[in-house]
Amino acid sequence: MNTIVTSKEQILETSRELICQQGWTAVNIRTVAAACGVSVGSIYNYFDSKSALVSATVESVWCEIFHRPEDGDVFGDTEACIAWMYQRMEYGCRQYPGFFTLHSLGFMREDKSDGKQRMQQTWQHILNGLCAVLKRDSRVRPGAFTEQFTAEKFADTLFSLMLSALLRQDYDPSTVLEIVRRTLY
Repeated sequence: MNTIVTSKEQILETSRELICQQGWTAVNIRTVAAACGVSVGSIYNYFDSKSALVSATVESVWCEIFHRPEDGDVFGDTEACIAWMYQRMEYGCRQYPGFFTLHSLGFMREDKSDGKQRMQQTWQHILNGLCAVLKRDSRVRPGAFTEQFTAEKFADTLFSLMLSALLRQDYDPSTVLEIVRRTLY
């Protein structure tokens, strides 16, 4: 058995593959070590517990789902960005069945502060990106945002609607896009 893993990324990639093939229960130190062809100790060199491995895997899945698209124009227009995000949500649900509900509910229910923190950091990153798109979208009418109704507050509202859609497994962005059109353009 190989005792040296080439990288932490390889472990996370293998963990993601295990989720796709066998579901979330497959992600544990022994199964991941076997799938990587390394000793259990090799996994512990990168992750000090199963919880740390699962938390890093969750973050890795979020990053894969919402990786930057090849077409940078997606981030120049609010409607294009939202449509892209809904497409990625649908991809994530197909690629990792139950991911959006299982891990988030598990993190909220159990004492997994590292997992919660990673998930919230990822969500904040997505939220910040959406806010940046809103601020540079040339189609937004002048005066759409005020001191009380800021781009940050609107991005938070849109993101909340998207999270709700994730839980419902509703990947049709038309309602959110209509809200954007009526509010901003």
